Amino acid sequence: MKLLDRYILRQFLSTYVFVVALLLAVITVIDLTEKTDKYAKAQLGFVEILGYYGNFLPWIAGLITPITVFIATVYVTAKMAGHTEIVAILSSGVSFRRLLLPYFIGAALIAGVSFWLNGWIIPNSNKSRLAFELEYLKPKTNSSFRNIHMQVSKNVFLYLQSYNSSSDKGYQFTLERFKNRKLIEKLTARRIEWDTTKNKWTLYDWEVTQINDIFEPASLKPDSTQKVDSLANPPLDTRITKEILKTGKTPLDTTLAIHPNEFDNDYRKYDGLTLTELNKYIKTLKSRGSAGIDVYEVEKYTRFASPFSIFILTFMGVIVSSRKSRGGTGAQIALGFALSFVFILFFMMFRTFAEAGSLPPAISVWIPAIIFGAISGVMYRYVPR
Repeated sequence: MKLLDRYILRQFLSTYVFVVALLLAVITVIDLTEKTDKYAKAQLGFVEILGYYGNFLPWIAGLITPITVFIATVYVTAKMAGHTEIVAILSSGVSFRRLLLPYFIGAALIAGVSFWLNGWIIPNSNKSRLAFELEYLKPKTNSSFRNIHMQVSKNVFLYLQSYNSSSDKGYQFTLERFKNRKLIEKLTARRIEWDTTKNKWTLYDWEVTQINDIFEPASLKPDSTQKVDSLANPPLDTRITKEILKTGKTPLDTTLAIHPNEFDNDYRKYDGLTLTELNKYIKTLKSRGSAGIDVYEVEKYTRFASPFSIFILTFMGVIVSSRKSRGGTGAQIALGFALSFVFILFFMMFRTFAEAGSLPPAISVWIPAIIFGAISGVMYRYVPR
């Protein structure tokens, strides 16, 4: 790596750290001002609040990483252009493409660390953050749920008339098992309760109905009067249905493919799932035929799209700020903030579309990066070299 590369890379990374620290300080002050009353009402101590922000700030830093990289790129490049350093570098025979190398090295470092943190480290700290927010900052929600329909596995469906997450008890439980779209077994219980010792569900006043369909083809007796055409349309098979009924007043332990925490409040649950857990949870929801999968898929694809956005925004940042402006670097930095705002607007808009089911999540989260990448490509053709 040449001296020039080290110089640009050092300026780029140090400015990025400074911008992140500055924005986090501003966000902390604003957030603390908004939540002071809630902290006082909950009688929280300094250590508890400090622990919350210890989990809150890394999450915010992960969210704003693409924008902070863009702002850092614009600031460093505009400053170099203002000091005529860019002109001197290009005049010495260095191509504009070669000038981009240290920026892309810095972007690769930030993107790699960001992907690792957002994929596995920050979600684990988010579990504590979300629990804190649900306990002290969010309005208390009713712990009872009604009319729960859920697919627990392939061809197995669960229904609960009501469920209380505080006591882990459900009422009017039904579990139906299908085969070839036909009901073959039905399990009902007046009450279902989670046994924390056995880690199993216990059924009370239960009843099992098994349905067996036996097909007996109707025989065709040879008959001299029978026409040959009748053999092509034989009589319908005879179906014999048997119902085997089992009941019990003794509590029955059973293993279901669900856990009580799946009935808990799912407030921003995706923030607390690592990339591995997120893939597994999406697969589980799909196997159950559950609704609301789009929200989790959007989060998954966002974690992959974010590192690529860092490269695109870095590329655009160098292009928009590499020219020396008569008005100084202020106009270029302002342009950088304006483009950052547009990028955030695009990102939030298309994310909303995806979560509402209007666009496929795999496509919607990439649209802002594609648009800004195309704009950067057009701008690159007119940049001074």
